[in-house]
Amino acid sequence: MRKLRVAIVAPSIDLPGGQAVQAERLINAWRGDPDVDARLIPIRWALPRFIRAARRVRFVRTAIAEVCYAPRLLPALARADVVHIFAAPYTAFLLAPLPALIAARALGRPAVLHYHNGEAPDHLQRSRLALAALRRADRLVVPSQYLVDVFARFGLDAQPVANIIDPERFRFRERDPLGARILSTRNLHELYNVACTIRAFALVKDRRPDASLTIAGWGPNRSALQKLVAQLKLRDVRFAGQIDHAAITHVYARHDIYVQSPNVDNVPNSIVEAMASGLPVVSTSVGGVPTMLRHAEDALLAPIDDHVMLAGHVLRLLDDPPLARRLALAAHEVVLRTYSWSRVRVEWLRLYSEVAAQPARRGAWSAAGPAV
Repeated sequence: MRKLRVAIVAPSIDLPGGQAVQAERLINAWRGDPDVDARLIPIRWALPRFIRAARRVRFVRTAIAEVCYAPRLLPALARADVVHIFAAPYTAFLLAPLPALIAARALGRPAVLHYHNGEAPDHLQRSRLALAALRRADRLVVPSQYLVDVFARFGLDAQPVANIIDPERFRFRERDPLGARILSTRNLHELYNVACTIRAFALVKDRRPDASLTIAGWGPNRSALQKLVAQLKLRDVRFAGQIDHAAITHVYARHDIYVQSPNVDNVPNSIVEAMASGLPVVSTSVGGVPTMLRHAEDALLAPIDDHVMLAGHVLRLLDDPPLARRLALAAHEVVLRTYSWSRVRVEWLRLYSEVAAQPARRGAWSAAGPAV
């Protein structure tokens, strides 16, 4: 039997974000596989030289990207047995997953819609079109039980397949002795609430003058966050900016404790990377986080926007290194048990084989879709 040809429609790695990271890891993991030939169909293509300057204009950039992306879908997907479409909410859903789903249906190719994002409840509540599109996919896949439950509330049947981690790149190392070098790798957007991490660090710094905080990420809130650091008169806070994916492993290796404080989340790659690298994790208990980590067993969790408890958890780890070591070891076991390629490969192969064997949903797209 020949290999299953899978077209993975997703952001390329030059677009920062968790989807791009997972897509690249999947493509690399399938490379040389005896059963699957997976190829990336990027949602953004290289632009002709004479129009590259237009990328600086927001809506012009989006229009050009769509003009370059949409016409290439049909020939790219025509060679596939299965179309695997990464999906995010809101406008991003309309610009990339929706055209790919329409193209797959027009060609009669089975489509697996792979939805990533903790904002799914709000997106599905607001968008009848998104609900209609999701119902037209041959299979819905999400990376967490949290999103399975969210989709079920909207009458959508999704199955969980975990994200993957590369254990060769993210090497586990015990922190002995445990230092006070704290790391945050979330992008600087409102929903990730990095301000809460900064306020927590201020309390940690009062008790531990040797503590430092590295904020690795980019986004529109950078200026406001730098002003907050200045207002709190904090020392030893470094804004590292966007870190190249190839270099991020070294950033984890140079730190001791991982802290994040999002208001909305699913199963962030950053936490899994921290766990794989041996950093004990302190996080707000939001979205899919409490389904992947158990408080006081794999990590320490706090309520949303509670910087006092976040700080208390960090200080607890610093005061009790054996606890930090136990949590880090338990979290690493979670990584090996849940996010290893050997486990996840079996699930993807079974899913691809099932949808390739069943009749695909064919025919013209109706924007109205079924009643919702």
